[in-house]
Amino acid sequence: MQLDEVKIHFESGDLWALNVTLAIIMFGVALDIRLSDFVRLLKQPKILFAGVLSQFFLMPALTFLIVYVARPMPSIALGLIMVGACPGGNISNFLSKLAKGNAALSVSLTAFATLAAVVMTPFNFHFWGSLYPPTNAILQEVSLEPYRLYRLIALILGIPLVLGMLVRHYQPQTANRVSRFLKPLSIVVFLAFVVIAFTGNWDIFVKHVHHVLFFVIAHNLLAYILGYLTAAGFGLPQNDRRTISIETGIQNSGLGLLLIFEFFHGLGGMMLLAAFWGVWDIVSGLALAYYWSKHKPVLEKDVL
Repeated sequence: MQLDEVKIHFESGDLWALNVTLAIIMFGVALDIRLSDFVRLLKQPKILFAGVLSQFFLMPALTFLIVYVARPMPSIALGLIMVGACPGGNISNFLSKLAKGNAALSVSLTAFATLAAVVMTPFNFHFWGSLYPPTNAILQEVSLEPYRLYRLIALILGIPLVLGMLVRHYQPQTANRVSRFLKPLSIVVFLAFVVIAFTGNWDIFVKHVHHVLFFVIAHNLLAYILGYLTAAGFGLPQNDRRTISIETGIQNSGLGLLLIFEFFHGLGGMMLLAAFWGVWDIVSGLALAYYWSKHKPVLEKDVL
C-alpha cells in the first residue's frame, strides 16, 4: 500500500489528549511571557521584521521550493507544508539560552509568533498547499474549512497564551514555580505521546520511515541556515542570528500533528513526517545549541 493511502490509527480520546497536551505546553511557555516583551520587540522593528520574515514568509516559501523541486509523495509534501507553516517550537527559548543567543529576543519572538500564528499558520498552509497541484488535490478532497482551522489554532495557542500571561502578570511567583516543572514535564509528555501513537502503528513506521527521513533532516537543516542568513542579512549581531536561526528551525510540529489528525484523519505521509520532525528537531536543536554554547558569539549585544 502506498504511504498516501495509509491512515494512522488514532482514537478520539487520544485526539482529545493531544489537544490538552498542546494547550498545557503553550500555557507553560506563556508563563514566561510579559506584555513588555511585545512592547520591547515593537521598539526594535529591524529585529521584529527579520524574525517575522524568516518564520512566516521565507520558511513557507523555502518549504514550497523543496516540494516543487524534490516532488515527494503528495501526503509527504503536504506534511512539509504543514510543518513549514507552523510557528516556532516550544523549546526554542531554552535552546536559545543554551546557545548563548539572545534569550530575551527568543521569548519576545515566541510571544509575537504565537499570536501571529493564529492567522498566518492557516493562511500559509492553505496558500502554499493550494499552489502545488498534488497537495491541492488533497485539500480539495478533505474540504478544509478555513474558519474551523482558525478557530482550532486560536483555542490551542491563543487562549493558553493569554491565560499564561495573566498568571505571570498577577501571580509572578506562582508563574515561576509552575513554569519550572510544567515546561519540561509537558515536553516529556508530548514525546511520550508520539511514542505511544507510534507503538500502535509500529509496522507502518518501520515500513515507511525511510520516505520521510531525508526530507525532515534536509528541511530542518535548511531552516536553521535560512534563519541565520536572514538575521545576518539585516546586520544583526551573532547572538541574535543564533536566536532567529533556532526560532526558524524549531517548528511546533505538535500543532501540525493536531491539525493533521483533526482535518486529515491521520493521513500517513503527513502524520509520519510531522511526528518524526517533532523528535528530530529536538535532537538537532540540542546538538546545534550545544555546539554554539562552546563558541562565544563574536559580538555580544543583547538588543532587548
